[in-house]
Amino acid sequence: MIEKLSKGYERFRNGYFQRNRKRLEQLADKQTPEIAMISCCDSRVDPGILFDVEPGDIFVIRNVANLVPPFETKGDYHGTSAALQFAVTCLQVRQVMVLGHANCGGIRTLMESDDTIQVDGFIDSWMNLAAAAKKEVLARDDLDTQEQRIDACEKTAVGHSLSNLMTYPWIRERVDTGSLNLVGCYYDLRNGELIVLDEINKA
Repeated sequence: MIEKLSKGYERFRNGYFQRNRKRLEQLADKQTPEIAMISCCDSRVDPGILFDVEPGDIFVIRNVANLVPPFETKGDYHGTSAALQFAVTCLQVRQVMVLGHANCGGIRTLMESDDTIQVDGFIDSWMNLAAAAKKEVLARDDLDTQEQRIDACEKTAVGHSLSNLMTYPWIRERVDTGSLNLVGCYYDLRNGELIVLDEINKA
């Protein structure tokens, strides 16, 4: 373990853990988060810090570019789907949030690619999930620069992920009955602004 992590763990173990030991011991037996969040694995976007929450408050699902694959049972994108199923059907979360962010490397790669998917291109294959968002952005005539198009795609992809969430039968059922709502947000790490992009709540 590198020295920075080792020292950080010691501070946690001797500080935060000791101050919150009772709560953490309770969490060891059961977690009851009300929110599941699909967030990017980008090292600059930490949901726990961004929303100033405690352990056990948010069930975080992290992947490249915070994408939600559509419901299917024969493909290769089951990591995120499995985590979603656990959060919604087992933990009974009340909200699922898709959290996009500025300067996303995955979206930039998608926007700068020629749409060729390499045989061993794990990133290419995964980012192809956002191909429809890219197509939508490239069809717009109000974006003058590549940076504007990338910014727009970061936000548009969040909307497409919300739509994909509704393809899961156990998510749609709960949204339709009002026990679950979906929300898409965008964090601009350049100025700290958080924007609500869209919300699906049929309650």
